[in-house]
Amino acid sequence: MAQDLKKLFKSDEEEEAPLLSAGHEERFLKKLRTELPQQKQRPLPYLQIAASIVLLLGLGVYFLGVEKASDSEAVIVEKQTKVKPAESLSLGDLSPDLRKVENYYMTSINLEISDLEVSDKNNVLIDSFMGELKELNEEYGRLSDELNEIGPNDQTITAMVKNLQLRLQLLHRLKEKINQLKSSKNEAVTETNI
Repeated sequence: MAQDLKKLFKSDEEEEAPLLSAGHEERFLKKLRTELPQQKQRPLPYLQIAASIVLLLGLGVYFLGVEKASDSEAVIVEKQTKVKPAESLSLGDLSPDLRKVENYYMTSINLEISDLEVSDKNNVLIDSFMGELKELNEEYGRLSDELNEIGPNDQTITAMVKNLQLRLQLLHRLKEKINQLKSSKNEAVTETNI
């Protein structure tokens, strides 16, 4: 049983592969075509390309519009602070991530301010909160001046972000107080009607 493997492989190479009958390949391909389903040709491939382009353009316009809207809303709060010289540095100028953070908070702050329902009954409450918001805006201006004078450092950047967070939290608390005021007045009105 012990056979030399090299001799076995040589003898296999010497043997020729069996020959197929003439026309075998054509008959096989013909059977294959009849058995396999035909692929449907895509109707109007240029229509799909055009739809993709329209979709991409739409998304581009949407995202550019959102970015411009957030930039314009950020200006509203900045107008309450000091007017900055053209060459001054802001939090958003330091990095793209800080620009996103600043835009997020500025947009949220402006949205909260625009959603406030001012009436004669809650005017005093809103004025007191707006006084605190004004102080935070002034502090943000001082931090921005410090950023320009000293240069970027972790303490100033952290303080600026915390200032933005505090302003947003202040507006959330104001909304809660207004809602509490409304609900207490609604309960008082309900009790008098009973």
